[in-house]
Amino acid sequence: MADFTLADLERIIAERGRSGDPDSWTAKLFSKGQERAAKKLGEEAVETVIAAVKGDRAELVAESADLLYHLTVVLALGKIPLDEVMSELERRTGQSGIAEKASRAK
Repeated sequence: MADFTLADLERIIAERGRSGDPDSWTAKLFSKGQERAAKKLGEEAVETVIAAVKGDRAELVAESADLLYHLTVVLALGKIPLDEVMSELERRTGQSGIAEKASRAK
C-alpha cells in the first residue's frame, strides 16, 4: 500500500461521496454538508494533537490518517481540488515561513 497517495484518497472520497450508499461514512458526511464535515475535521485535529503530545506513535499515525481523510472531505465539499492546495504549498516554498506569515494581510 506504499503507493497509495492523497490523490488516490481524493478520488475515492469523490466517488463515495456521490454514491449515496447508506453504508458509506463518506456518503453520510457529504449528505450532512460542509458544517458537519468541518466539525469532524476539528475533532480529528484535536485528537491528533493529543496523540502527538502523548507521544503515542501508533495513535498519532491513526489520528493523522483520520485528519487527512476529513480534510480531504472538507476540501471536496468546498470544491477545492487537492492540486490547488499543493500549488499553494509549492508557492510558499519560495520564501521562508517567517516571511510568508509576515506577508499575510492583517
